Amino acid sequence: MSEDLLMEHAALGLQKALPKKAKSILIVSGPGNNGADGIALARLIQTIYERVVLFLPYGAKSKMAQLQLKRAQSVGVEILEKPFEADVVVDALFGSGLSKPLDKKAISLIEILNTYESYKIACDIPTGLDILGNVQNTAFIADKTITMGARKNALYTDIAKDYVGDIICVDLGVHHHLYEDQTDTFLLEKTDLKLPIRYDKNCHKGHFGHLNVIAGKKAGAGIIAAEAAYAFGAGLVTVVENEPYSVPYELMNSTTLSDNVTAICIGMGLGNQFDNTYLSNFLMHHDLPVLIDADLFYHDILKEVLLTKKNLILTPHPKEFASLLKITGFGDISVKDIQADRFGWAKRFGDQYPDLVLVLKGANTLIVHQKKTYIQPFGSNVLSKGGSGDVLGGLIASLLAQGYSLLDAAISGSIAHALSAKNFRKNNYALRPQELIEGVKCL
Repeated sequence: MSEDLLMEHAALGLQKALPKKAKSILIVSGPGNNGADGIALARLIQTIYERVVLFLPYGAKSKMAQLQLKRAQSVGVEILEKPFEADVVVDALFGSGLSKPLDKKAISLIEILNTYESYKIACDIPTGLDILGNVQNTAFIADKTITMGARKNALYTDIAKDYVGDIICVDLGVHHHLYEDQTDTFLLEKTDLKLPIRYDKNCHKGHFGHLNVIAGKKAGAGIIAAEAAYAFGAGLVTVVENEPYSVPYELMNSTTLSDNVTAICIGMGLGNQFDNTYLSNFLMHHDLPVLIDADLFYHDILKEVLLTKKNLILTPHPKEFASLLKITGFGDISVKDIQADRFGWAKRFGDQYPDLVLVLKGANTLIVHQKKTYIQPFGSNVLSKGGSGDVLGGLIASLLAQGYSLLDAAISGSIAHALSAKNFRKNNYALRPQELIEGVKCL
């Protein structure tokens, strides 16, 4: 298929994303083929909206941009020397091939566009996001990104989340499956959630597993995880404590592992008061699946655990992941460096430990197993509260106890956690762990 034909489909994809009730459209086009997509859009919609305006801050330099500009001029598309605040602004400056920092002119322009109260659409990728999904100086803040042919990893970094808005992939003349490479990266959807719905009527609590949550110095974190696990279907949940604490009535507590335990959850609120001998009872002397979280990522027993056990799920946030990388010999990697290359660091760790599951928490959580990466894109700022991670650990561990595979438990627990937060209808600063747990019950 010719570039010309591909470009027509790209412009049609952009056109479908435009709000029908808008009156004025400003299309800011760059000098290359991403800009040519925008110019083609201007020609297509010239008579549909009251005012369609092109702004070409760098002119039209590629052959396709020049051809599209000639066509647009022939049907009378208006071209201005400076931008204005239209109902809709389309960013077609630079696409996914951006490999160098923006110049001062582009930075100034994007900062102006970002001040507009317009509805903003990015063509392929918001200008300013580089090929790793990082922002060097500034980037266009889109309400919607129309990406061409196939999805790009750069659109799903934590940093990109504040710039891309809703992401829509449009086909370019053939179905997108023909554009997508053979890949080890997959985007999760809501339909990937497998809730632990019960279908058999002849059953009892023993059919749904017995999770043991190892509590520590800050026992509240472990109890939150235990409550989440109980609400997500585990038949029995025991909080294992070094000293007795008061737990909710539906939970049990003990100082040792239960005889019929089917999975273990450890790390949240653990503190640093336990030595290797104590911890090895919960980590080493059995073949049970284990979810590891929080404080345990700073304990040196972790390296031995990873070398000897395979049925593990690790759920670090970036700071905990930095400690995990250091303990396992990857080096002293900063949180900033991890966030600048989340896909890369998650893959490097996963390649070394392919049998376990890594759940790297973030705005877009990455789940890595058997050298494949799954993007869970439903995270929101509602979850930026203490206790949210404890709930996530409890949800995933509950599914482990009920017999889910490592990967299915991580995927379904993570999606359930995120969707519960998205369904929260109060102010986004107000979520409590208990409300997150209640939301999971209603999925």
